[in-house]
Amino acid sequence: MTAYTPTVYIVDDDPGMLESTAWLLESVGIRHRTFPNGAAFLDALEPQMQGCVLLDVRMPGMGGLNVQEALQGRKVSLPVIFISGHADVPMVIRAFRGGASDFIEKPFNEQELLDSVQRAIEKDRREHARTAMATQARERFAQLTPRERDLVAPLINGLRSREIAEQLGVGARTVELYRGRVMQKLQVRNVAELVRLAVVAGIHDPFTPTE
Repeated sequence: MTAYTPTVYIVDDDPGMLESTAWLLESVGIRHRTFPNGAAFLDALEPQMQGCVLLDVRMPGMGGLNVQEALQGRKVSLPVIFISGHADVPMVIRAFRGGASDFIEKPFNEQELLDSVQRAIEKDRREHARTAMATQARERFAQLTPRERDLVAPLINGLRSREIAEQLGVGARTVELYRGRVMQKLQVRNVAELVRLAVVAGIHDPFTPTE
């Protein structure tokens, strides 16, 4: 699994605020990049970015809420912490409805901001770990042959080898042979581990009743 290396992306049209926020993050060893406006940040956006965004709400041209919408449009899931000196209730509601991680008013308490950043980074770290695990699980299932894949759903549903053999129109010994191959390729020791792997890969929903 690739190492998680978060960066805090600070987007603010106030040079003084950019500098002071960058200094604060640097003082506690948090990597950061600064952008003077939303357009510059979006131009630098890359799918593999990790960390979170500190985003000023009111900026000339593209405001913070519009940047948030652009991130959603590009399917970028970086947690967003809004910072504003002139917040109103509709603005805050819109930000949180858009999935904002936090909303902090200027002037802010330094520790409050650092705590919010750490929570956002931890949220992003968990999401990246979950995505990496799902990718690895899907890669394991991709190694199965079509006939081996035919056994996955019956095994998850708890069918015995004889029942699977009848369902697939093959012998019970053949089912046992393919079952062993499935378990080996998926690197699982039993059906319980197979179910967990299928859930992680997104090919089985544990909340959907089986027939």
